Amino acid sequence: MTAPDAAPEPPPRAGDLPEATSTRAGPAGPAVAVLVARSGRLPGGARDAVVEAGGQAIVVGDGAREGAASLTPPVRAWWYDTGVGFRPAAMAALLAPALEDIPLVVLPATPDGRDLAPRLAAVLDRPLLAGASEVAVELVGGGGGEIAVEIAVEFVGEGVGKSTSTSTSKSTSTSTSTSGGSPDRTGMTVRVRASLSRLDDRVLVPATAAVPVVATLVPGPRDAATVPNGGPGADIRPLPVTARPATEAAVPADPEVLAVLAADPATMALDDARRVMGGGAGLVRPGEEPGRAAAAFDLLADVASALGASAGATRVATDAGWAPTWRQIGTTGVSIDPDLYVAFGISGAIQHVGGLGSPRHVVSVNTDSSCPMTAMASLGLVTDARALLVELARRLGRPFPPALEEAHDG
Repeated sequence: MTAPDAAPEPPPRAGDLPEATSTRAGPAGPAVAVLVARSGRLPGGARDAVVEAGGQAIVVGDGAREGAASLTPPVRAWWYDTGVGFRPAAMAALLAPALEDIPLVVLPATPDGRDLAPRLAAVLDRPLLAGASEVAVELVGGGGGEIAVEIAVEFVGEGVGKSTSTSTSKSTSTSTSTSGGSPDRTGMTVRVRASLSRLDDRVLVPATAAVPVVATLVPGPRDAATVPNGGPGADIRPLPVTARPATEAAVPADPEVLAVLAADPATMALDDARRVMGGGAGLVRPGEEPGRAAAAFDLLADVASALGASAGATRVATDAGWAPTWRQIGTTGVSIDPDLYVAFGISGAIQHVGGLGSPRHVVSVNTDSSCPMTAMASLGLVTDARALLVELARRLGRPFPPALEEAHDG
């Protein structure tokens, strides 16, 4: 383990990523997560990917060491700082030797993860399972011969049908020791099973691959107790790569980055948001017609954007059609981990709280001073959530629907 006060190795320039040769001191075993850090901050869904990979991770990017040190589940993590700038093709070439013997490579389905994953799949000559809600690797007897990737979709109801797509190639994959030792090439073959999320999470597509794969993982609840033993930051070390002068032919071309624009809080992925304002049933009057209820959540999104935050909602709100499903926070929606979470009219059901991660600050706005959300909050405001939202809109100079005017009365 690297000493906390040890000076970090100097990172290479973003335009000078080296080629790398395989090393036995890197990760081994059936699975590893690959995470791209930016300024030392890990992407949303990083914890999910690490848990799904059994507690092993490689962190690359700007501030990779700091990102690896911030991982919360018990982990074995390797880091390699590639400097400022995101060059996915060069990163894929750099990482390939360290990943070639690992059957399952998992990345969060974030913008950086979705950019890097197909390039890793191409360099490693593997299938890509994109948008998986869960993925696991199995070792089965036998070996050699034809292998296949099979994807089957089943629809239940009138006109039930099943569609299967299969591709074949020669099997060269073998089992890998789960204890981190050398690969066991004794006739065992790899089988990866995954559930792929499609049609805005309305359909789960089972997929099986009898070859090593690269997968992107959509956020969702994971059980950290399934991660092997160890503590947070228990084993973090530099990724040992052997650098040699890179050539144009060796490193694939990356697009030239002209500028990096800040994400718009109104449209950015919730799991990447650092400030989130969530709305629950407490924003809606009893018996209120759906159009007026939806207007309250539109106002919440507008106020959140004005304050540099993203808007979220509970499952009650999305099921009722008051907010879009992609704003749903919780164990059946998006898992977030913001610096600040402001809950408007949210009681704090366990299904919602389970998707909040570990916010540094929580503010609860609710008329119920004893509700679970207020009990866990850093600051509790015992007041009508919609009335406070309307007042915030007034003070920020934001327009709001006339239907909500009466919320400010009294």
